[in-house]
Amino acid sequence: MVKIPTRILLVDDEVDFVEMLSMRLQEAGEKVTPAYNGEECLKLLEKQKDHIDVVILDIRMPGMDGIEVLREIKNRFPLIEVIMLTGHGTTESAVEGMKLGAFDYLLKPADFDELAQKLEGARERKDEQEARIRKAESRLLVRRTGGA
Repeated sequence: MVKIPTRILLVDDEVDFVEMLSMRLQEAGEKVTPAYNGEECLKLLEKQKDHIDVVILDIRMPGMDGIEVLREIKNRFPLIEVIMLTGHGTTESAVEGMKLGAFDYLLKPADFDELAQKLEGARERKDEQEARIRKAESRLLVRRTGGA
């Protein structure tokens, strides 16, 4: 069976972390776009919203923090799934993120196998939502055109 790569936007202000995790994800067959702050994340999503499935988003970043970025993502790009990354001291923020629509969260340093499972679940949820939307749109089209 051919694996379809998940298109990931990885957002964290720690450059070394982004580079290492990007490399591991790419080796696992995923497509990764890096971003190093919240503003860059939102600009990339504006340009590439149809080419991103999941955002892996650090909560603690200078400037716009991960919770603010999550709010914007869910407001402007509701079908894109978000996995929050948090340090031990910000677990409450990760739970807040889930209440705001994040798919899940991971504690840093993230276990790669756990991240891979969460990515698969997030991708499946996005695909299911898109399929339901397409089905509803086709039913609406049939009704408008008077089909059976």
